[in-house]
Amino acid sequence: MSRLRLTAILLMLLLISPAQAQDRPVLSAFTLGIGSSHIADTYLTPLKYEGWSVAAGYERMQAFKPSADSWITRLYITGELNRSINPAGNARMWGFELSASWGFIRRYSLPYGIKLGIGPALSARGGCLYNSRNSNNPASAKAAITADATAFAAWNTHIGSLPITFRYQPTIPVIGAFFSPCYDELYFEIYMGNRRGLVHPAWWGNRFELNQLVTLDLHLGSSSLRLGYDSSWMSSRVSNLTTRIITHRFVIGWTSEWLSSEHKKATTNRANINSALY
Repeated sequence: MSRLRLTAILLMLLLISPAQAQDRPVLSAFTLGIGSSHIADTYLTPLKYEGWSVAAGYERMQAFKPSADSWITRLYITGELNRSINPAGNARMWGFELSASWGFIRRYSLPYGIKLGIGPALSARGGCLYNSRNSNNPASAKAAITADATAFAAWNTHIGSLPITFRYQPTIPVIGAFFSPCYDELYFEIYMGNRRGLVHPAWWGNRFELNQLVTLDLHLGSSSLRLGYDSSWMSSRVSNLTTRIITHRFVIGWTSEWLSSEHKKATTNRANINSALY
């Protein structure tokens, strides 16, 4: 048998190798959150507004193919709506934001069911605040792109015979860029061409943000009921403008696990899944 034919046969064997070698554990979660919002934006008003906040989120954690036991990827997408009122109760401020974060996490398994992870992430977010009391300039646009540091600590244990997982995951933007107009600059002026000084470098000296997620997953087979709490704290000061947006929300959702396979071979046996998180 020629060397060329032998090489071709080996390549074919690699391509048709069992699907299990290509399987990657995936965990996905859909959540809803409701809680409070606390907003201050001196571009719109010097007053602080407080009210409610609702959000919908999607999280996907997947084992990274070259090293599924040690590395995972995490995609986290949220959309939130905030409604707040001023201290006098005669003006409303609406806020909307859509954010997405994607990153790599190095995972470490410790005794007693404890897992730790840390890694980098990239985030993008955009939204708007709208103050119904303002007639001349009622809106303030928000946008940022950042490089983040994220980590998690998870503990697998039991309540009676029910397996559960506690997790705490903070994410902190480290550096990036964000949008902000100058003090008293109208968006009509920006539309007419005055676009200097709108993008600013983001660092902890002019924009600090901390996002925290605490979850309790009650495992019911390959799916879990998720209960938790999430908070977001963002503060920026640039061009004589100060913005502070703080939210606290109770979270409820549903998670599921499966194997992502290039050969589309399904599996329902949880014991064969080296979970992307648990």
